[in-house]
Amino acid sequence: MKNSPKINTILYATDSGNGNRPVFIHALAMAKQYNAEIIMVHVVEPISETAMSAMLSYLSKDFTETMHRDIVEEHLVSIEKRLKEFYTEEEAEDDSKFIKKIEVVEGKPSEEILRIADESKVDVIVMGKSTRKVRGIRVMGSTARRVSRMSKVPVLVVPNF
Repeated sequence: MKNSPKINTILYATDSGNGNRPVFIHALAMAKQYNAEIIMVHVVEPISETAMSAMLSYLSKDFTETMHRDIVEEHLVSIEKRLKEFYTEEEAEDDSKFIKKIEVVEGKPSEEILRIADESKVDVIVMGKSTRKVRGIRVMGSTARRVSRMSKVPVLVVPNF
């Protein structure tokens, strides 16, 4: 098809929930199909001003900054560990060559996902539908809704349950 979309870069938005595997499988399959690169993004929500104020009442600013860096690093290590477990448990070849980079950033998830998508000039965003239930029914989460509504590129929202 002459007007077929070209997909070179995929942004895979991950969280720390247990339902990420189906989402990652879709992102990886798309990367293999298009020989594209994946940018994995995990967003850590910032500590509220009230909580930060309380922490600074008891802890030094240097200590709280070190603690914050440690939290970001722990998320990065956790993602790398989950990747290794994925390849082992799925008995899949190590396709980490498709993963261009892993980013852990702080901020509002929808804003950071959209910012990184723009800055990295991604061609598609792949993310999970939700991480919670309302009255026993899985609903699209606010992050998925905001990203799909505001994105300049296609968004693949994958049921993650």
